[in-house]
Amino acid sequence: MEKKPINSVTRCLLTQLLYTSLCVLFSATRVRAGATATRELLRGFTATPDPSISPFQALLDDSTGNYSLGFLRVNRVQLDLAVVHVPSSEPLWVANPTRPPGWSAQTRVFFNGSLVISDPHTGAFWSTETSGDRVWLSNTSNLQIQKLDDSPSVLWERPNFIGLYAKFNGEHEPDQIYLRHKALEAKAEVIEGQGPIYIILSSDGYLGMYQNGSVPVDVQPFSTFQQTRSGTRRIRLEPDGNLKGYYWTGSNWVLDYEAIPDPCELPSSCGSYGLCQPGLGCSCLDNHSDYNSGRCGPPEKNSFSGDFCGPNEGKYWVLRRKGVELPYKELMGYEKMDSLAQCEKSCGENCTCWGAVYSNSSGFCYTIDYPIQSLLVVGDVTKVGYFKVRVSAGKKGVEVGYEVGIGLLCVAVLVFGVVVGFGLYRVRSRKRGVSGYLEEDSGVEVGPYKNLGSASCRSIELCDR
Repeated sequence: MEKKPINSVTRCLLTQLLYTSLCVLFSATRVRAGATATRELLRGFTATPDPSISPFQALLDDSTGNYSLGFLRVNRVQLDLAVVHVPSSEPLWVANPTRPPGWSAQTRVFFNGSLVISDPHTGAFWSTETSGDRVWLSNTSNLQIQKLDDSPSVLWERPNFIGLYAKFNGEHEPDQIYLRHKALEAKAEVIEGQGPIYIILSSDGYLGMYQNGSVPVDVQPFSTFQQTRSGTRRIRLEPDGNLKGYYWTGSNWVLDYEAIPDPCELPSSCGSYGLCQPGLGCSCLDNHSDYNSGRCGPPEKNSFSGDFCGPNEGKYWVLRRKGVELPYKELMGYEKMDSLAQCEKSCGENCTCWGAVYSNSSGFCYTIDYPIQSLLVVGDVTKVGYFKVRVSAGKKGVEVGYEVGIGLLCVAVLVFGVVVGFGLYRVRSRKRGVSGYLEEDSGVEVGPYKNLGSASCRSIELCDR
């Protein structure tokens, strides 16, 4: 039997059927992947990221469906373990691993008493380091590791203060704390050793710190505190380092809380080598560079090394400034010294010290072991800053090298001119003698003084004796 060729109409119908089948199959795959989210994670749970899902793969839901814990795709090839506000797709919390895991079948999250992110090559990226029975997400987005026994308890340990840390000096160096808020025991007493302090954002509009399910031991109210309105609130660490709270109006998030109201108290509000004056904005520590570009010099290529004694990094000049202090000096270590010179010397002889701030009144010397960030303007001129600036970093270092080079060039030209002039004078004197000092055009002048009336020498006067 002769086979009939497939006409264009038949080919089009087959193509549409194949496309529809693929779409249904792809949608079914996505539904099955999304349906894996449960209300609790028990011991033995494990999950890997699904390559067909973007940007969020839910693993654990709360009872209302407003919040989910799952894989959040980052930069297409990496992931975060995050709690997400489902209606706005906004992450409310993310784990803080040592390095970002990849979105691949090698990465997995499992619960064996601890909630862990790992892969076969790196090992554990992040862990709660607990010995619990389940992972549970409350309808207020609070992620917990719980112990299920006669008296259920929360095992995920947290410190008794809210702390914000900046990583100024590279991935493997200690962080610098710039905000520390401890429980103030506003309504109840904090009992040491009687369980962790944990933080809950209330739907009434405050950030409360609790111990063992007690009444709040500290309350930080939001702008909408105790207002009769329904909605969702969240807190978020912003790129500038400030902890802010927001209220969901149903269509957008509205600012509701700021942990650091004064921008000058942020870790780097004016950038590297910047100077912040409350109410007046930013300028530069050197008092010469223009801040209109939003910074006081280009970023340094090797700013994280901090080795001022290395052969390739030991070149720097010193910038001093009166009337400055660190924005979070009460959280930094200091040493009492007898003089500013001693404070500067201790930093100058330390290869990893970037600068120091000294108070003549107290004798406190605060050393800075990370690249210089923003400083505060203060009225007390006895507070003096000493800062190292790499020669290759910033506009000032370039200007200093340029000015020194120009100065040396001018000196060399001047010396060369004097030597050549003196040599010509000696030669002409031998050839011409006294009778040779005649004006070339007309008249008589005294030889080498013929040009004393020129513009370059009018400050010299001749007089009769």
